Amino acid sequence: MNKLKTLVLSIIVLIVINIAGNYFFHRFDLTADKRYTLSDTSLEIIKNAKEPVYVDVFLEGNFPPEFKRLQSETKQILDEFKAYNPNIVYQFVDPLEDATQADAIMDSFLERGLTPIKLTVDEKGKQSEEVVFPWAIITYKNKSTKVGLLKNRLGATTEQKVVSSVQHLEYAFADGFNKVTTLKQKKIAVIKGKNELPDAFKADFLQTVRDNYYIAPFPLDSVAKDPILFTKALKTFDLAIIAKPKAAFTDAEKQVLDQYIINGGKAIWLIDAVNIDMESLNQSGSGFAFPVDLGLNDMFFKYGFRINPILIKDLQSAPIALATGKQGSETQYQKYPWFYSPYIFPESKHPVVNNIDGLKLEFANSIDTLKNGIKKTVLLQSSIYSKKVGTPVEVELKMVNEKPNPADYTAGHVPVGVLLEGNFHSVFENRVLAFKDPAFKPTDKPSKMIVISDGDIIKNQLDEKGQPMELGFDKWTNQVYANKEFLMNCVNYLLDDNGLINIRSKEVDLPLLDKEKVYENYLYTQLLTVGLPLVILTIFGVALTYLRKRKFAR
Repeated sequence: MNKLKTLVLSIIVLIVINIAGNYFFHRFDLTADKRYTLSDTSLEIIKNAKEPVYVDVFLEGNFPPEFKRLQSETKQILDEFKAYNPNIVYQFVDPLEDATQADAIMDSFLERGLTPIKLTVDEKGKQSEEVVFPWAIITYKNKSTKVGLLKNRLGATTEQKVVSSVQHLEYAFADGFNKVTTLKQKKIAVIKGKNELPDAFKADFLQTVRDNYYIAPFPLDSVAKDPILFTKALKTFDLAIIAKPKAAFTDAEKQVLDQYIINGGKAIWLIDAVNIDMESLNQSGSGFAFPVDLGLNDMFFKYGFRINPILIKDLQSAPIALATGKQGSETQYQKYPWFYSPYIFPESKHPVVNNIDGLKLEFANSIDTLKNGIKKTVLLQSSIYSKKVGTPVEVELKMVNEKPNPADYTAGHVPVGVLLEGNFHSVFENRVLAFKDPAFKPTDKPSKMIVISDGDIIKNQLDEKGQPMELGFDKWTNQVYANKEFLMNCVNYLLDDNGLINIRSKEVDLPLLDKEKVYENYLYTQLLTVGLPLVILTIFGVALTYLRKRKFAR
């Protein structure tokens, strides 16, 4: 009778628990760093998916153990997303499973910007080379986007890359889901008419931005025709991008931009204070770098910063490839350090640059920040081994053969990218206006702007057919830099209403095996990780069998 009561009670408890589970849903994350706990922002984003969202992950196949860890962590985070929205459907695919189609598949992946990486695996003294596609494709209805799974930090070990990548996973997938499930709302103006960088060299960035936002050119050089009309028109945009202008701004044009910012408009300034570029340098072998006056100095000073007509040389630099001769009909190239191309590795924990790879700049200038009540955050700065070079100055390619004296490179960290936030004051405050504007305000709504002292940070290269290549890829050295990711982070931060960019600040503590210790104690490690669990399982099985026989033998 007691056994029957226990059985009935157990059934009732199970029924109650199941009924309660239909009304109360909760996931338990027992990890110390809560790496599997999705943020409220991520949960809000995936609520938008009312139909199946297909995720194809290409981390499948024969690759190193470190990437097995990345694979398992990717599966875990996708399981978390799926737990909150069953419309998320994912699969892991080996793109090179069919060896006969490997070359064709490789070409198709490259065309879509899904660049594979080759890894040299050293295990127990044996080396092998593996090709890995650290990418995923998210598809929702008729929209799709790619998701990079590997943070390929220059100089980092494979273990460090995996830790950095796992830390980035929630943001990467949340951003991808946001791109395919959220309708465009914000509008971006690309300022035109100031002899800025041609569209072909901004094409990859603009195309990427177009996936999430409405984007349109804004003819600032037409302001003189009807300044009031253009002032009102610019205010309808949420962000303005000014990319490497070379012509000076008139006072009327400055007033239009100024009132846009005063009224809460966001801006990204990509400004060169010195005129020189690699194209002209490659053609002639030398050139003069001289200051450029864009007429913006008073405006920038009022906002709280100054871009100096000073070039930065940095011993921590990106290489350039120069022709050294021919082998048959093929031109031979050799890589040389080029100190006028600082390799910027952000150390700030700000969401815009946290956990980001290195960036390549060309002929960057120094930025000074001024005290005026505006909050300023240095996002990018040169390495401690930097040197300031005044202009005008002659720059020659043969400088690659010079042996630098470290004693000359003592300028320390020089800011080249700054975020400014707060209530800006108009440069025309207490001044005569360039044109009468009844709606003029000396200060009004809080705003944000990001200033980069290098217009070429947005510049993509062109292939042999004149088609734009992916921003950040250097076809001459085959290096990939994080310029595109950084600029997209800038756009997302300035326009972010849902806090998505803040997920980048998530810290993950991923314990990994020390390979050297494992190799030194390989037999012991095998016995501990493989043998001991088998011994425990065997003992448990024998003991259980013995107890069962003893019990039922009676």
